[in-house]
Amino acid sequence: MTFNQFLRIIRARWILACTILAVSVIGTLAVSLILPKSYSATASVMADVRPDPVSALATPGAFAMTYLATQVDLIKSPNVSQRVVRDLRLTESSEMRQRWIKATNQQGDYTAWLADLIQRGLEIKPSRESSVIQITYEGASPAFASTLANAYAKAYIDSTVQIKIDPARQYADFFEERTRLAREKLEKARSRLTEAQRAKGIIATEERLDVESARLADLSAQVTALRSLRTETGTRSNQSGNNPDQMREVLNNSLLVGLKADLARQEARLREMNERFGDAYPAVVETKANVASLRDRIQSETRRLTGSARIDDRMAQTRLTEAEAQFEAQRQRVLKLKDARAELSVLEREVETAQRVYDSIQERLNQTSMESHVNQSGIYMLSSATEPTTPTSPRLILNVAVSIVLGTLLALMTAMGVELFDRRVRGPLDIVQALDLSVIGLLPAPNSKEKKKRLLRIGSASNSQTAVVSVPAQQ
Repeated sequence: MTFNQFLRIIRARWILACTILAVSVIGTLAVSLILPKSYSATASVMADVRPDPVSALATPGAFAMTYLATQVDLIKSPNVSQRVVRDLRLTESSEMRQRWIKATNQQGDYTAWLADLIQRGLEIKPSRESSVIQITYEGASPAFASTLANAYAKAYIDSTVQIKIDPARQYADFFEERTRLAREKLEKARSRLTEAQRAKGIIATEERLDVESARLADLSAQVTALRSLRTETGTRSNQSGNNPDQMREVLNNSLLVGLKADLARQEARLREMNERFGDAYPAVVETKANVASLRDRIQSETRRLTGSARIDDRMAQTRLTEAEAQFEAQRQRVLKLKDARAELSVLEREVETAQRVYDSIQERLNQTSMESHVNQSGIYMLSSATEPTTPTSPRLILNVAVSIVLGTLLALMTAMGVELFDRRVRGPLDIVQALDLSVIGLLPAPNSKEKKKRLLRIGSASNSQTAVVSVPAQQ
């Protein structure tokens, strides 16, 4: 079908097409005027994703859209709708109760039914570029729409607060119980430490251990010194018994040196006198007596000196024995103190561990206690819904415009459908298509005012069949 044929069909069926279009527009207009009017009111809330001042937690940027989607689902949840029903006391309405009885025959929960009923007019629109959420409610009256929109916003904020507070209170109760148990454990650990310190007589274990260790070091130094002294005195004592003349005390003694010098002179004199006078000479006898006396004195003085060395050796041995005994006793004391220190260290670590656990639980308890008393949820009302002055539906102009478009399409489709079942010749091309004949010209209609004849030469067919058709100038 060519565009010319299409225009001819529409021109021929314009009455039918205009009738269908008029019926469509008039019907739409009538329905729009008959339908009850509805009003939409919008309240705006903002979901704050900044760090919580109590928990210091923030919503990650990557999950901001997920967070907003969760908030939208929360607003649409039955919990929020039921809270709206309770806040507005819709359950006290006798009209709503009669509708519930008629619709459900008193089956199911009345509050849940009301929540589902009022939720049908709710529409939530989260912003794409911000954290603002639009809560729109469509109702039969402006006051009802604005009231429901504000009620949903308030119920949503209250629900978020409740969602935040309830777990915080449960955690607070849990941590309070754990704090009590941790405090009891800490007190028991401290009691065991105190009893152990009292039983062992240790208060400041580090200072006591340092003092005793220093004393042990002093005794060790004394034992070492006494052992060196005992070695020296033992050597001198042995030398006094084996070779007393070679002792340092004997060699360095001025008296012995003088006596030995006198002895040497007397012995020299005695040898000289023996050579001159003989053994019986009185002077020789006297000299011999002097030599013997000097030797006795030297031996006596040597014995005295060697006896002193043995006495010093015995005294050094005694002092060494006492020092070793004191060192051993001090060593045992230090070992016992170290054992006690190790035991007390275990108890002290238990106290420290119990203290850290108690402090950690106490910190969590304080935080959850603060969270359980916070009445802010990070959701803030930006603007309350006001009563709309114009209805949002039915939209008369939009409906008429749509009806014109759809009516036009329906009219065209109807005209084409009627033409399909009632085909008529409206031009030369229709003759060619219907009779398979070549049209050689067009003659004006008899009643045409056109005085000049128009000839339209189309061509000849291969079978040399021709036809002349008289067509009205206007039809």
